[in-house]
Amino acid sequence: MGADIKQLRTRIKSVDSTLHLTKAMGLVASSKIRRATESMNKGIEYSDALEETVGMLSTYEECRKSPYMAKRDSERLCLVVVAGDRGLAGGYNANIFRLMRDYPDAKIIPIGKRSCERYGGEIIYAENFNYENAKSIAEEVCREFAEEKYDRFGVVCTKYHSLMSQEAYVKWLLPLERAEDKVSTGAIFEPDEITVLNAVIPEYIAGMIISCVKESFASEVAARRVAMDSAGKNAQEMIDRLGLEYNRARQGAITQEITEIVAGSGV
Repeated sequence: MGADIKQLRTRIKSVDSTLHLTKAMGLVASSKIRRATESMNKGIEYSDALEETVGMLSTYEECRKSPYMAKRDSERLCLVVVAGDRGLAGGYNANIFRLMRDYPDAKIIPIGKRSCERYGGEIIYAENFNYENAKSIAEEVCREFAEEKYDRFGVVCTKYHSLMSQEAYVKWLLPLERAEDKVSTGAIFEPDEITVLNAVIPEYIAGMIISCVKESFASEVAARRVAMDSAGKNAQEMIDRLGLEYNRARQGAITQEITEIVAGSGV
C-alpha cells in the first residue's frame, strides 16, 4: 500500500510539471497570435495585389509567349515546403509531411526548422523569414523554371481558416494560369507587356512565398495554442483522477493501520 501511495505521489508531481509546461507554452502562443495574424493579413493583402497585377498582364495575348506561362508535358516539380519551427503543435507538421508523400520526386526548398531538419540545408526559421529570404528563393526558382529544369512550381503550406481550423495544401504558382475571368484593360505597358510580365514575376513569386510563410506561421501558433489548451485540460483531469486515487489509497492505509492498532490492543 505504501508503495502505491508513493507511486501515485510521483505520478501526480510529474503530471503537474507537464501542466505547468503546457500552460507556459499556451501563454507564449497566445502572446504571438495577434502579431502573427496581423502580419498574415498584411501578407494576404500584398499577395492579392500581386495576383491582380499578374492576372491582368496574363490576359494579353503576347504574354502567352512568356516562359513563365509555358505548360510542359512532363511533371518535374519544385516545391517550397513550409513546416513549423517547433513541435507540440498538434497535427500541424504531420499534415504537411503527410501531404508531401504525394510528391516523392520533387525538388524541395525547405522553410521552417522542422522542414529543414527533414529535408536538409541551412535552417531558415519561418518566424524570422523576411523579404530578402523570399527574393533569394524566387530568383533561383524563376531562373531554373525559365531554363526548363522543372515544369511546375508550388508552395506546400497551411491555410488559416480560424483559430480552431488549419488546412495543409499546395499553392501552385508556376506556370501562370491565364485569368479567364479578367479582360484586357487597354493599359499601355513600356516597352511591352511580355517584358513587364517577365520582370515582375520574380517579385510576384517572392511576394507569394512570404505571404504563404506568414499564413503558415500564424497557423502554427494557432495550432500550438489549441494543442496546449487541450493538453492542459487533459493534464488537469489526470491530476484530479490521480488525486482521488491517492486520497483513497491514503484512506485505505490509515484504515488498515487503525484496524491493526485496535486488533493489537485487544490481545
